[in-house]
Amino acid sequence: MAKGRGGMMMPGMGGKQPDMMRQLARMQEQMLAEQEALADETVEISVGGGVVKVVMTGHQKLQSVHNSPDFLDPEESEMLSDLLISAINQAVEKSQALAGSRMQSVTSGLGLPPGFGF
Repeated sequence: MAKGRGGMMMPGMGGKQPDMMRQLARMQEQMLAEQEALADETVEISVGGGVVKVVMTGHQKLQSVHNSPDFLDPEESEMLSDLLISAINQAVEKSQALAGSRMQSVTSGLGLPPGFGF
């Protein structure tokens, strides 16, 4: 058995605990790199036959909303786009906070560093 925290023996670990810790550290580094890369990636969605188009980053931040001039008065289009961007980004942030708090309650007993994977 391998020794865990406080010198306690951990059943079934053998000498694999240092390897597992290195693997977890590599995985965390990869996850951080992927999270950073998502900031530069975007998705574009078009609905209603092109009446509304939105662009969002991989970090779930809405970048733009385009309304077809045939759909809405052009003078109102920019204000509506700004309001939609603000509302959607606030909703995404709130949903991420909710998910983060739920995941934290699940992972709190694992001894993972703050923000590990979430």
